Amino acid sequence: MIDNPQAAIRFRIGGAMRFLSHAETARVFQRACARAALPVRYSEGFNPHPRLSLPLPRPVGVESDDELLVIRLSVDREDTTRESRAEREATLKRTLAEQLPDGIDVLAVDLAPANASWQPRSAEYVLPVRVEEVGLEERLRRRMAEVMASDRCTVERASAEGGATRSVDVRPFLCSIRWEGGNLIVSHRTGGTGSIRVDEIQQLFGLRTQDLAGPVRRTHVTWETKELQNSAQEPRTETGAEDVEDGT
Repeated sequence: MIDNPQAAIRFRIGGAMRFLSHAETARVFQRACARAALPVRYSEGFNPHPRLSLPLPRPVGVESDDELLVIRLSVDREDTTRESRAEREATLKRTLAEQLPDGIDVLAVDLAPANASWQPRSAEYVLPVRVEEVGLEERLRRRMAEVMASDRCTVERASAEGGATRSVDVRPFLCSIRWEGGNLIVSHRTGGTGSIRVDEIQQLFGLRTQDLAGPVRRTHVTWETKELQNSAQEPRTETGAEDVEDGT
């Protein structure tokens, strides 16, 4: 048995659930864990809260085939069930899935040591385009070639507080761009150095909301897993995402 393990939960989110914010998504999982009676660790202090985090925030309105939730678990030393690791992972997956709403599907659960840490390295955004609009596909294909041939691609990035915008060169974040079955697929780097946002992809290609045939989808997230040398140190992620407290 792993001492004070973490559960890395891969899940899919879509439908109406895609409109949940980062904090709202965390609260859905907090409540599901409570209903499922999972052995979640709590923080110390006057207002203890479940120790869980979403290392890669998802933009509101974006569906995702490949999300990650990390939950810190407690180990019951009196537990005599002696489940194997695979059995415990299967139990966690089943009991959590039973408590989640339609639109959130648990794909896999993996137990990891307490000092494990996850950093996102790359992902893809899939933008479904209304190909019936005359000239749109041709314009996008031409723009794809221009972007990948450029040394710099500058967009205007809005601040989180809604203040003044600033110019950002997003070219270093772009790995590849391809056109596939009416979808504009953008593969990009992500992590501590930054990334490109969905609205910036639309800005870069001149895509209006009405040009899209459906929700944008994030997929093929690549993760790097590390074990911290100091096991007493709390695992962190390069995106700056931390445990989310349910203030309700």
